[in-house]
Amino acid sequence: MSGCRANGVRRQRSSALRLAGGLHYANDYALMTATPFIAIRPAQAQSGQALSELIFLCDHAARDLPEGYGSLGLAAQLLATHIAYDIGAAEIMRALAAHFAAVAILGRWSRLLIDLNRGEDDPTLVMQLSDGSIIPGNRAIGPDEIARRIAAFHAPYHTAIAEEIMRVRKTGILPVLISIHSFTPVFKGHARPWEIGILWDRDGRLARPLIARLTEAGFVTGDNEPYDGALENDTLNRHGTQHGLPHVLIEIRQDLIATPEAAEALAARLIPILERALADMAASAQDQTTHN
Repeated sequence: MSGCRANGVRRQRSSALRLAGGLHYANDYALMTATPFIAIRPAQAQSGQALSELIFLCDHAARDLPEGYGSLGLAAQLLATHIAYDIGAAEIMRALAAHFAAVAILGRWSRLLIDLNRGEDDPTLVMQLSDGSIIPGNRAIGPDEIARRIAAFHAPYHTAIAEEIMRVRKTGILPVLISIHSFTPVFKGHARPWEIGILWDRDGRLARPLIARLTEAGFVTGDNEPYDGALENDTLNRHGTQHGLPHVLIEIRQDLIATPEAAEALAARLIPILERALADMAASAQDQTTHN
């Protein structure tokens, strides 16, 4: 779940390494960890040369919590549900990043600790109630603890994204940001018909062709569904819209990617669709250059 507001209410090493949540990363990836985020970079890019214009992001990749926070008072069963992380999103992002030889940055801790897809002044930055469940460890949180979590977990994640964008730009390449999220099949008793939602705000350079290509491939595709893509200071607004970079947020219905095998299969379907959409975006940019 992107953490955007639902519509109608204005709305983020080498082999055999296994991370919490069951993620496995391919042999040709170098893994560098810091407390609040995980950055995955193709081994070939360690020289500093960007191999791809794409930067993949996953704000809600993990359900784990750092030492000192326990379980935030929640039962283990709740930490395994959508309120703690976006089910299947990290697996999709890993597969796409591996195919495109692209850098990927993932949030390392649960969104219940702090929502990386929120601005620092957003009242839902640290949730005290999520989908009907009280979060005991957040219930009495005050401004000092929120500021501490921002400094320790939120700010370093966004600094890492900004630094990666700058690294790509220094090679003369215009970065393209792709954020992966997932959403529940049912919301407030109503089944959600969309299989994939494409969220965007003012910049439709990639969103529009991706919606068209997904629809062409037979996916029931939401245009700013099931959430509104316009949220000031969310991850893509902060790093994409405000800097004029092409970007898109891809929301995938969780029942389609509930197991690693299902996520891998859906990622395989998405790869050629995303390739065509990126080619469409490039062709459109070339047409505009030619006619200018």
